[in-house]
Amino acid sequence: MLAVIGLLLGFLISALFLIQGKRGRKSTVDQGKRSTHKDPVDDVKPKSYSKSEVALHNKRHDCWIIIKDRVYDVTSYVEEHPGGDAILDHAGDDSTDGFYGPQHATRVFDMIEDFYIGELRE
Repeated sequence: MLAVIGLLLGFLISALFLIQGKRGRKSTVDQGKRSTHKDPVDDVKPKSYSKSEVALHNKRHDCWIIIKDRVYDVTSYVEEHPGGDAILDHAGDDSTDGFYGPQHATRVFDMIEDFYIGELRE
């Protein structure tokens, strides 16, 4: 019984540290890093990319995707992707259908915003 209580406390403390770590992250898109904090006061217009610009980023070490006309740099997530190399199937291209497939839990809809870098322009 004591061991179970210890495990539960350990789990809760770990979860607390993870939550605190996510709140403390900040970075800037302008410096080429993925954005992990959005300041609602910022009136900065998002960068826009053409489809041909996005298409250049189609490798494991340089992977951008398009989801609903928004561009995401998912390079740092490629190795962590639970679906393995499936994320590379549409690297440099539109991944909307795959992203909204039944294999993804709803949490990915929040996670993807950490990788947002701009809008797709026509």
